[in-house]
Amino acid sequence: MSRLSVPNLETDTGPSGQIYAQIKKAAGSVPNAYAAIAAHGPAALKSILAADAVLAGGSLSKRDREIIKLVISAAGGCDYCVAAHSHLGRLAGVNADALKQIRDGAPTGDARQDTLIGFVRKLALSGGTVSDADFAAIKAAGYSDAQLVEISLAFATIVFTNVFNRINDTDIDFPAVA
Repeated sequence: MSRLSVPNLETDTGPSGQIYAQIKKAAGSVPNAYAAIAAHGPAALKSILAADAVLAGGSLSKRDREIIKLVISAAGGCDYCVAAHSHLGRLAGVNADALKQIRDGAPTGDARQDTLIGFVRKLALSGGTVSDADFAAIKAAGYSDAQLVEISLAFATIVFTNVFNRINDTDIDFPAVA
């Protein structure tokens, strides 16, 4: 059971309620993580949603953004975000086998995708330090300087939600992963 309380999403009329209404309108429902963040830090959730909007308007594909978030979540051990980004990754076109390989740290067989996965995993496991060879590999795979900025932003937003969900022990409301 989640550690932080969440008000009734239907009757909350404060700043959190306004955010819940926006999320429900856009996505159909409010994920437990967003409900808890908004309940106790509506400005924090607004900043995450704004960052995600920036990413959506960038040049990384939805598929790449979900892969990045899944790699970071798996490396960080956030079960909530692993379930969420496995589901969202599937919706973005990543097949079930590739999702499992990403979670397990195994190659997917797609060279460009595997370069992104390896780069992001190194960022996660090294505290953000990459070698000249790692940098050369991601550039050789075709990722632009602007996309490196977007990778960094996606990294930052998912680390926030990973840490929050670990603190809160957020109840998982996405399909379970094997």
